[in-house]
Amino acid sequence: MDDVERAFREAHGPAVATLTRLFGDLGLAEDAVQDAFVTAVDRWPRDGVPDNPAGWIVRTARNRAVDVVRRDRRGRELTEKLASDPLRAGSPADEQTSEPLRDDQLRLVFTCCHPALRVEHQVALTLRLVAGLSPAEVASAFLVSEETMAKRLVRAKYKIKAARIPYRVPDDTELPGRLRAVLTVLYLVYNAGADVGARGELRAEAIRLTRLLVTLMPDEPEVAGLLALMLLNEARRPAHGEADVVLLKDQDRSLWDRVLIVEGQELVLGALRRRRPGPYQLQAAIQALHCAARRYEDTDWASIVRFYDRLISVMPTPVVALNRAVAVAETDGPGDGLLLLDELAGELGGYHPWHAARGSMLKRLGRRPEAAAAYARAAELARTEPTARFLRAQSERLERDAEG
Repeated sequence: MDDVERAFREAHGPAVATLTRLFGDLGLAEDAVQDAFVTAVDRWPRDGVPDNPAGWIVRTARNRAVDVVRRDRRGRELTEKLASDPLRAGSPADEQTSEPLRDDQLRLVFTCCHPALRVEHQVALTLRLVAGLSPAEVASAFLVSEETMAKRLVRAKYKIKAARIPYRVPDDTELPGRLRAVLTVLYLVYNAGADVGARGELRAEAIRLTRLLVTLMPDEPEVAGLLALMLLNEARRPAHGEADVVLLKDQDRSLWDRVLIVEGQELVLGALRRRRPGPYQLQAAIQALHCAARRYEDTDWASIVRFYDRLISVMPTPVVALNRAVAVAETDGPGDGLLLLDELAGELGGYHPWHAARGSMLKRLGRRPEAAAAYARAAELARTEPTARFLRAQSERLERDAEG
């Protein structure tokens, strides 16, 4: 990505947010910002990227929007409103205050992630309006056609307008539930880029947006917890190499990104000190313990089990119970872990990691034919071909060993 495109992407969210506040029209704001980008593509390579790209885009886009609204009966009213706004059209970019931009971005994030919208619409709007990805880029990220994504975005924006979804930050009584939706969307974005290495730019956008949210909401420990979780997961990605799948115990830990690990560990420690532990903080704490071990054999599994005990009390899902069972297998042995897994058969029988975990534990117990069958079933259920290929290889190796 060149300097102009990078600067524009970072300015896109603040600009759309501010113009939405000023004009009360999300579609107008987006169109005006896009026009400003066209102007930036022409001018910035020649004149240089301005010191405050967001301020430049806001000012240019606002002038474009003013030209549009002057043609309708609301023009005079809006022009008067703009004249009293702190981000007035004539102010230099470097004199523009950051507080309105900060507040506007926060409003836009919560608008995109409003619970009245379907989750896929929340994710698409967040990537398009806040992250500044093009419709084609958003479509590519979620493996749909550009036409399908364009329709999805139109429907989502229509829903905002038709349902009169407020463009504001929720009040204190609403915030916990609404913030949960925002964090879920950001983590969905990150995980969408985690399955395929070529979509690393999607992970980068999720991390950038979560950093933005940490800046906007510095007193919310769950926001810091989510950022820590992303960074600690991202730190281990260099050890994946070119292989389809590399298990944690087989990773070359010298390849882990220690800078990201230190940042993630500091974030989660700071969040937990606030004594308001939530699911993302607890998941990050578990990942921090994994990253603290120089060797797989040094992993503090007892502490990991204790964090899973806390996590399952606030997030009692079958997947958390599955991960806890894997940790228990490390502290109390594969037999105990397998008993816990088998209790989840009714809920996770169609989930490939459950079968893969059973395969691992059955293998450790010497029950190779059963382990091979479990891995084969996991391969059938896997969502991606690289994962399926890895699981089939495990199954075939166990079958050969059993025959030999």
